[in-house]
Parts: sequence; structure tokens; C-alpha cells
Amino acid sequence: MADLSWELVALLGLAALAAGFVDAVVGGGGLIQLPALVIGLPGATPVQLLATNKLSSFCGTTISSATYLRRVRPDPRIFLPLMGLAFLGSMAGAAVATQVPRAAFDPIVLVVLVLVGAYVWFKPSIGTVTALRFDGARHFGIGAAVGLGVGFYDGALGPGTGSFFVFALVGVLGYSFLVASAMARLANWATNLAALVVFVPMGAVLWELGLVMALANVVGGYLGARVAIGRGARFVRAFFLAVVAAFVVRIGGDLAGLW
Repeated sequence: MADLSWELVALLGLAALAAGFVDAVVGGGGLIQLPALVIGLPGATPVQLLATNKLSSFCGTTISSATYLRRVRPDPRIFLPLMGLAFLGSMAGAAVATQVPRAAFDPIVLVVLVLVGAYVWFKPSIGTVTALRFDGARHFGIGAAVGLGVGFYDGALGPGTGSFFVFALVGVLGYSFLVASAMARLANWATNLAALVVFVPMGAVLWELGLVMALANVVGGYLGARVAIGRGARFVRAFFLAVVAAFVVRIGGDLAGLW
């Protein structure tokens, strides 16, 4: 980190703090943190940027997950299989990530985000309270499938993983936005860990910068989780819509060549 100015490190730290806050509320912090790394470190390789981003995100999700566990107390019968399958899915996705160009994903992700945002917007009652749609083994099985599918996406691509977890838990299984955010943090923690299992042995992590950003992400994650818990499901729903809209603008702009 000796070749980086303190001003740049401070700006990347602020980006990490904001990303931690957004991630803790509803997911999507990668929309802030990864572009900041790309802009701030033009000489770094893509794998270094991804690995450093994952280190910071992993530390932030550790704190926000612990806060949600203590305050919301989600059902371990759901979040443990969700985490386990998300971990495996993320590793599988990482294994194929180099084989599939990002350009192949972006149009699909954009369409999915538009549909997700529209669904939540036109159903204002969804996610305000927990109203489970399935019982018994079927409920647990669908939860595990969500973990595997979204985890695979995180390993293969990544942006919006937390938001996709939240939407699947709300829209498919019937959890409130607050409970879904709690379980999404736990699942996202598992996918971040899976990525580090791959990246750390490769020597891809920029440790000094990554740890500075990790500390900032931890603060943001703690504050975001406390705000989400204090404000409740309606606040998380509004935040979710804002993050999805930002993703639509960002990815849509990329595809249109606007930036």
C-alpha cells in the first residue's frame, strides 16, 4: 500500500463503509465498492480487485450477520441449509466464471432486475410481514435451492447477490423483508467465504488495502444492520427498491455504452 496515496485509501475506505451499510440493509454493496476499486486501482488485475472486494465484504457481512442473528433470530432450519448450499454454489460458480464472459450475463441480469423491481413495486404488501408459502420439507428444499442458485450466481458474477437472496426469500418463500435481509446476510457471508477459499491461495488479495477497507465495511455493516432492524420491513423494502433501481441504471448504462 506504500504506492497508494492516503487520499485514495481514505476514499476507498469511505466507499467500503457505504457498501457495508447498503449490504447490511438489503444487499448490493458491490455496486459501490467494486467500481471504486476499479477506478482507484487501474493497474490491478481483475482477480486482485475481486479478491480484495471479497475480503472487505466478508468482514462486513460477518458483523452484520452477527447483529441480525442476535436481534432478529432467524430460523436456523432455514438459514443453515441456505448458507451451506450457497457456499457450494458459489464455489461452483467461481469454477466456471473464467469460462463465461460477463457480457453474456449482463442482459439477463438486467431483465431479471427489472422484473424483480416491478414485482415488488406493484405488490406493496409483499414482505411487510412473514407469511410462509410452503410447509415442511418442501419449504426447506426450496430454501436450499435458493442458496445453491443464488450462490452459483455470486461465484460466477456477483453484483446484486444480496438483493437476489432477499427477493427470493420474500417473493418465493414468503418471509418479511427484515427476516429475509437477516438470512441473506448469513448466506452472503457464506458465499464471500467460498470466494476467499479460492482467492487467498492464489495470492490475489491486496491485504493492506483490503484490511483497511474491511474495517470500514465492518462499521458500515454494523450501522446498516442496526438501522434496518430499528426501522423495520417497510424501510428495508424501500431501500431494496432503491438499490434495484441503481443496479438497473448501472447495468443498463453499461449495455447502452453510456459509461
